Amino acid sequence: MPNPILIAVMVFYLATASITAQASLKLPQTIKVDRAALTAEPPCDPKISPAWREAQVIDGVKIDASPACSPDNPAWIAAAVKGTNNVSMDTLMKTGLSPDTIIKTDDLDGDGDPDRIIIKLEVMELNGKSPDFPGIVPTFDIAPGVQPGVWVFAPKGSGMSTENFESVRANPLLRLPAPVIRVEQGDIVQLVLENTHYFPHSIHLHGVDHPFMHKEHGGGDGVPQTSEIELMPGERRVYEFQPRQAGTMFYHCHVQTHTHLSMGLAGMIVVEENRPNNWLQTLNIGGGHVRHSSVAIKEKFDQEYDMHYHAMDKELGDIIQKYNDPRLIARDMNQRYDITDSTEDYYTINGLSFPYSLRESLIIVKPDQKIKLRLLNSGGEMIAIHTHGHHATITHYDGVEHNPVAQIMRDVFDMAPAQRLDLTLETTNDGKHSYGEGDWLIHDHREKGITTNGMAEGGSMSSIVYTSYLGEDGLPKTSHFGIDLSHFFTKEYWERRVPIWQDLDETANLGSPAGQTVSMDAATKNSLLNATYGLLIGILIYFIFSKREYIKQSVMTVISRNKDGKGSQQ
Repeated sequence: MPNPILIAVMVFYLATASITAQASLKLPQTIKVDRAALTAEPPCDPKISPAWREAQVIDGVKIDASPACSPDNPAWIAAAVKGTNNVSMDTLMKTGLSPDTIIKTDDLDGDGDPDRIIIKLEVMELNGKSPDFPGIVPTFDIAPGVQPGVWVFAPKGSGMSTENFESVRANPLLRLPAPVIRVEQGDIVQLVLENTHYFPHSIHLHGVDHPFMHKEHGGGDGVPQTSEIELMPGERRVYEFQPRQAGTMFYHCHVQTHTHLSMGLAGMIVVEENRPNNWLQTLNIGGGHVRHSSVAIKEKFDQEYDMHYHAMDKELGDIIQKYNDPRLIARDMNQRYDITDSTEDYYTINGLSFPYSLRESLIIVKPDQKIKLRLLNSGGEMIAIHTHGHHATITHYDGVEHNPVAQIMRDVFDMAPAQRLDLTLETTNDGKHSYGEGDWLIHDHREKGITTNGMAEGGSMSSIVYTSYLGEDGLPKTSHFGIDLSHFFTKEYWERRVPIWQDLDETANLGSPAGQTVSMDAATKNSLLNATYGLLIGILIYFIFSKREYIKQSVMTVISRNKDGKGSQQ
């Protein structure tokens, strides 16, 4: 039988709550967030010189023009092509690279280009906790104010980890993703890892033709469980290989891969076809437009782009922002972090998320061009890259050419974790290759892939944009259609403080409600609070009443045991 006391209490509570809520419920007024009060950033990085976008020749290296908003430092490209041992001191000083970062020597086959290549990489931490002050350092934003904790392979540098003594922003060489490495078939390559980090690491040459062991340098596969001991902090290791097959490959840390890979220790490695006088852009820092393509690529294509897709778990990255003690970080990552419960929160293309992806990762084209795209998925989930307005042809899977007869055109490209695809994108306006000129989106069609920490529109979005739709600043001319992207370049947007549709109409019907969603006066709040207390007390009384015999028996049992205990002690 239902207890009449409980029923009475519940009826009283529900009636009180309903009456007080109906009496005082007030819909708030709509307000607009003042855009002028937001901390808007310039759409293009103001620290980058517009002159970097121009075609130029540095130390004899021809560097193609790049209309992008924030292109690479041309001095990096010159040093990557010639080697840091072959460029002028003036060029080297403009790069921030160490004099021994890229060493190119010995034309062994006499075809006019160097065949011994030494590349030195470091392991660096970005957005990690500092022992010196409460903040994080060096900082690297993947979007305005978005600073996940990450680790990166970076070219060996000669300067500070920050821009200068007064800044906590990372040196431009220290960034996501790890640089794209380009070598030629037959080159004798030494990839030297100098472990400047507090954790052990390694390099696994995924898909690259390499020996399991090297007689002079030890392990060659980078796997602690099978081929080599982890490279400890302060140590260096040489991974030597001589690739025989061309293709788009992958390199990453293979120590505790379930965390180190997600943290950002991954990059693309490209083995180019052997050609005479083939001076390669050995490092493409940050990926994106290749401004000095190989001889073989120039034979077939007008342009080339490296597109590295990566995703990160916020919970994992937060660990290095909680501690600066390596023991605590190791404990949380290796003993407490459970990747089977993880979620990917940050989605990037070439290390950045929208809108920063518009700065560097636009595919800028003209009509009737043939573009080479190299794609890598270093995230932990399948992705589905969709090209608006275009169909591209898959020519290679994981560095191996697909049968030309079986090559197919698609507008969605599935990529498993660690997979690489080579695509040929043609801009012929025939309704199949291209639908015509425009600013055509390219994005991951899993809808979470266009979010940043759950906030849309973000993630790895970019565009295939024709030059006729490109502004003088290197960004798409969206304002021509009345589209304003400025709010995406504010920290407040990514902090979920800007209603994204408030400016669609003059009355801001989809703006932000003033105050709380439901406003109540003090009397109403007190009434509901008292009713809640009454409900809890009523439940407690009901529980005691219904369990009175059990409670009585339990009390008597305890008293009896106490008496027996005292008697036995006497």
